[in-house]
Amino acid sequence: MGKRSKKILITGGAGFIGSHLSEYLVKKGHQVICLDDLSTGSKKNVAPLLKNKNFRFIKYDISKPFYYRVDEIYNLACPASPLHYQKDPVKTMKTNILGSINALEMARKNRAKILQASTSEVYGDALQHPQKEGYWGNVNPVGIRSCYDEGKRCAETLFMDYHRQYGVAIKIVRIFNTYGPKMSSDDGRVVSNFIVQSLKNQPITIYGRGRQTRSFQYIDDLISGIVKMMDSNPNFIGPVNLGSTKEFTIKELAKKIIQLTKSKSPIVYKPLPLDDPKQRRPDIGLAKRRLGWYPKINLEKGLRKTIDYFQKELALKK
Repeated sequence: MGKRSKKILITGGAGFIGSHLSEYLVKKGHQVICLDDLSTGSKKNVAPLLKNKNFRFIKYDISKPFYYRVDEIYNLACPASPLHYQKDPVKTMKTNILGSINALEMARKNRAKILQASTSEVYGDALQHPQKEGYWGNVNPVGIRSCYDEGKRCAETLFMDYHRQYGVAIKIVRIFNTYGPKMSSDDGRVVSNFIVQSLKNQPITIYGRGRQTRSFQYIDDLISGIVKMMDSNPNFIGPVNLGSTKEFTIKELAKKIIQLTKSKSPIVYKPLPLDDPKQRRPDIGLAKRRLGWYPKINLEKGLRKTIDYFQKELALKK
């Protein structure tokens, strides 16, 4: 980060990733405005920041126009787990498309730099492995995941067109599976699901046979990558993959979490959801070359920190 204090807007700033980013930027001495409609985010996530003079929380739905004078915008607002984004698919699309337009319009008026938090889901059920940024993807445009997958793809299109047509300074990152403290226990994501089920000694639910693979990066590594991208050379706009290159099957992840929690949970198998990707791992060569970024926290270390967080959360609910 530069020495000058910046005014920064984060949409979705009370969500899992957004709250970590808010905390990081405030600690660096920046003034942060957090917009979040709390549909999936939580005010609890940013509670330690609410008394800080450099942090301002505003409950707001970004599908409606907004305007603040800022230097930078991080566009993170959007439900990210299938459970949440499929609950109200029209709202998910509005957040991705109208929200992006509103954020981009604000960036254009401010001449501010804006970063789009895109996703590995733009690659769909990928036919290329690992996935490189030049791969156009294999996405079902009319499936139950389309509101998120195609919504994020459309958002990338909007960012590129605002850049080409209006000269807006943009950055695009494609985020692969990320986990860590402040995840919601009921968001349906695989890491939080497995940890909560293990800590409660409940059956661990695996969809399919658990042979599908994912790579998991710890939240601190992702925040480092996002900030490095925002601060990178103006000519480097992305998209750039941010994720771990260590690939695990879902069954391996379940067994690892059972081991770390010393759980008695059995594993149960349920039918695989529609359009669930079989393999997911990024090629991060571009991030290494252009940002000097790569994940540093291994899965076991990150899982231990996340398990500690959920142990405390579950104890508070008793």
